[in-house]
Amino acid sequence: MTNREEAEIQISELDLLSSMFPYEEEFLVTDQLAVAELKHYVENEAAEMPSSKVQFILNVKPEVSNASMVEFSMACALPFKYPAVLPEITVRSSLLSRSQQLHLNSDLKTYLMQNCSGEPCMLSAREWVKDHAAAYIDKELSSSSVTASNATQSEVIMFTRLWIYSHHIYNKQKRKNIIDWAKELSLSGFCMPGKPGVVCVEGLQSSCEEFWSRFLNPEAIQRNKLLLLEVFACEWCFCDQPGNHYLCQRYRVRRLTWKRILIRHREDVSLEGGGHAEIQKQRKFSTLEEKCFDAHGTRGNRMDLGQLYHFLEEKGCADIFQMYFGVEGH
Repeated sequence: MTNREEAEIQISELDLLSSMFPYEEEFLVTDQLAVAELKHYVENEAAEMPSSKVQFILNVKPEVSNASMVEFSMACALPFKYPAVLPEITVRSSLLSRSQQLHLNSDLKTYLMQNCSGEPCMLSAREWVKDHAAAYIDKELSSSSVTASNATQSEVIMFTRLWIYSHHIYNKQKRKNIIDWAKELSLSGFCMPGKPGVVCVEGLQSSCEEFWSRFLNPEAIQRNKLLLLEVFACEWCFCDQPGNHYLCQRYRVRRLTWKRILIRHREDVSLEGGGHAEIQKQRKFSTLEEKCFDAHGTRGNRMDLGQLYHFLEEKGCADIFQMYFGVEGH
């Protein structure tokens, strides 16, 4: 199957999902530009491969008696070679513990590997989650399965590095959140604010995925009981003093919003039998810090991309520059 044929299958599957789940509460494409690039690639033989994976969210309510209280979010990304390779799917719910979430996602991946290899499988994955996910909320792993799980994890540890692109990063609270989340999750990397915004995080795969989920999924924030949501104007008294919101009888909050944000590139490294020393060896950054490169422009929101390139070059990541900006750095 050629790259263009694989892209055509991805477009067809996205159209099917859109027709079956027309509401954003059910199906939401998180990067419309990536879809536009994919369509352009399909329709124009001279077009280059898209620079971004298509990413979307499928929300699922299982058919159980208390379904109104249970919802699962499937964060999905289609690799360029999909369906020749499996999609990247992470299922989350505020009612799942970390171990339950890991168990659910592991079983879903096993199901897809056994039943859907080489075929479009997003509907199959959604049906599996709808039929099976609720059972994991109260499932207590047996001692034997826990032992097997621990043995597996001791043998294979995944190290991940995410390269995140944002249209811009100005908001001071967002910038603080990025630093705080990374510290909490033991991630290293850097954040370049301004327009565009660049964020790199590296560490354990589960920690990187948790970091990314907080950009998109308010449930992940609530689950960790972190004050990461921006307080909006109080509905009850319309006060404008944040300290007073908690004195009101009613208030509402909103998630951090982004004009455009996506994972531009992802690196996964399997560390068989690796421990803390192996993880540290893979790191290109010692901690996560904010980096500004000679900010300029009328609003002081533009960075010197030449300096960014040299910084990446020093860290052994120079090839990333072209993935972000489409040109070779110098």
